[in-house]
Amino acid sequence: MQSRRIRLGILTPSSNTALEPITAAMLSDLPQVSAHFARFTVTEIALSEPALGQFDAGRILAAAHQLADARVDVIGWSGTSAGWLGFERDRALCRQITEATGIPATTSVLALNEIFDTTGARRFGLVSPYLDEVQQRIVRNYEKLGMECVAERHLGLQDNFRFAEVPDTQLAIMMREAAFARPDAVTTFCTNLHAAHLVRAFEMATDIPAYDTVATVIWKALRMLDIDTAPLARWGRLFTDVT
Repeated sequence: MQSRRIRLGILTPSSNTALEPITAAMLSDLPQVSAHFARFTVTEIALSEPALGQFDAGRILAAAHQLADARVDVIGWSGTSAGWLGFERDRALCRQITEATGIPATTSVLALNEIFDTTGARRFGLVSPYLDEVQQRIVRNYEKLGMECVAERHLGLQDNFRFAEVPDTQLAIMMREAAFARPDAVTTFCTNLHAAHLVRAFEMATDIPAYDTVATVIWKALRMLDIDTAPLARWGRLFTDVT
């Protein structure tokens, strides 16, 4: 008898072109699971009022309602805005989504923080495409959790579309440079980077776990549904070692 089909609902920034193909590629190892996407407008990442306003909860909830129409089993926000807006924003968003739709919710950043907590990671490397001030805000927010960013690399970009155009070779170098300080883990912190497929090679070369934020929300959504993540082993230790 065929197993029940599982549908993951993924909230997506409108200018993001990376997370959908990456998510689909990951889930190709789980034939019974499919991903369904709803977009809301995000075109730049900065700390200006217009840029921050893109993440107004009302806009995100409208997209979540679209996913509810598809009767998805979980709704995941595949985005890292809580890194600079504050982690409570994502906790509140998950509560609002579930209250509005009746569907459990998670986010890339809340999943990443759970992974850090579960594995005991306290010293981390941070790789992103963001502006100086955005990167600094992320580091400060993690300091409030008692975590130390011991190495970071960022590109100073603001246009969200451009993040997906960063070459693999450049990202791989940034990840390796973030590993020099021997952190407990490295995170590629942006869901519009083509970085998830670089994780396994990085882990094999450095013996340091790497957590990509496209992968973290998929990991958590699958765990919320009691789905074995081991078939996704080629995407990194996250899917086999973190339980």
